[in-house]
Amino acid sequence: MSDSIFSKIIRGEIPCHRVYQDESVLAFLDINPLSRGHVLVVPKEPAATMADLSDPAAAGLGKALPRICRAVVKATGAASYNLLQNNGADAGQEVMHVHVHVIPRYPEDDTGLRVSWKPRAFDHDAGAELARKIARLL
Repeated sequence: MSDSIFSKIIRGEIPCHRVYQDESVLAFLDINPLSRGHVLVVPKEPAATMADLSDPAAAGLGKALPRICRAVVKATGAASYNLLQNNGADAGQEVMHVHVHVIPRYPEDDTGLRVSWKPRAFDHDAGAELARKIARLL
C-alpha cells in the first residue's frame, strides 16, 4: 500500500472520524471541510487515479457512494450536495490516492466551490472518430 495520508488512515496510523467502512472503502469526515458534513470516500485499494483503480475496487466505490450520500443528506439536512473527484495534478488532485468528496450544500453557506465551464464548438466528424477510438479501447 502507498504512503499517502489516505493509506495511513486506512491502516489506522492516523485517526479519522469514520462514517462508513466495508471491505472496499473507508469514508470519513474531511478535517478541512468546505461545509458541515463534508465526507471523503476512499477506496482501500491504493490507486492514484480512477483509471488506475481495478474494476472490483471501482464497483465497491460505486456501491458505497449512494448509501453514503443518502446518510449525509439525512444527517445534515442539506437538500443538495456535490460529488467531486479529481484525477491528476492538472485536474486539482492533491492527494494521489483516489477519493471522492461528498460536499453538502446549504443555501446560507458560501463554500467558494463553483462548477462552471466554457463549452467549445463541437466538430461532429472529429467527434465521431474520437468516439470510435475510445470505444475500440474499451
